[in-house]
This record gives sequence, structure tokens and C-alpha cells, in this order.
Amino acid sequence: QVQLVESGGGLVQSGGSLRLSCAASGFTFSNYAMRWYRQAPGKEREWIARISRDGDLIDYADSVKGRFTISRDDARATVVLLMHGLKPEDTAVYYCNRQASAGYGGDYWGQGTQVTVSS
Repeated sequence: QVQLVESGGGLVQSGGSLRLSCAASGFTFSNYAMRWYRQAPGKEREWIARISRDGDLIDYADSVKGRFTISRDDARATVVLLMHGLKPEDTAVYYCNRQASAGYGGDYWGQGTQVTVSS
């Protein structure tokens, strides 16, 4: 059974930091690029970060570039989003996503974890 379980969300003050983790199971983690998305109330789900299968290719949305860092640990089947300099506009539910990989498998989503940034 494929599972993606996010953790680490919570309430932080503006300018603070938070570390989100996504624990993967039920598939060969190293075969997939991994992504983080977020969704604020009343808004569309927004892509914010992606890391390639080997960890060499990393991309960020402009809204988080320079503040957020994505990383992966294949031995532990975990992808991490380290967030610094948090702003109220970062408030959202954050989702871990397994990107579809040709010849391996399709997209999967975690349940999400709430991040709230106070002023």
C-alpha cells in the first residue's frame, strides 16, 4: 500500500522556521521525483518545490525561493521541506506528492499538514 504521511506542521510566528517531513512507504522511493504543494483557503493548490530522483535537480516556486529548502533521504524514504523566514501568506495546508514516473507509477498525495504563520 502506497503511503505518504506528512508531519511537522503547526503554528509559528512571522519570521520563524518549520521543518516538514513526508514519510513514504509501499513503493521504491528512489524511483520517483518528489514534490511539495500547498493550498490556502479559497485558493488553488500551488506547487512550491520539486526534487529529482537522484536529488541533483531541484526547483522552487518564486514565492518560496531563497526561504525554503527541499531535500530527500532515500535510505529513510523521506522528503523534507525546511522553511525559514515564514510569512503570514505561507499559511496553508502543505501536501507531499509523489510525481508520476514513466515505467514505474503514477501520482500519489499525502493527507496534508497545516502550517499557520501569525503576524
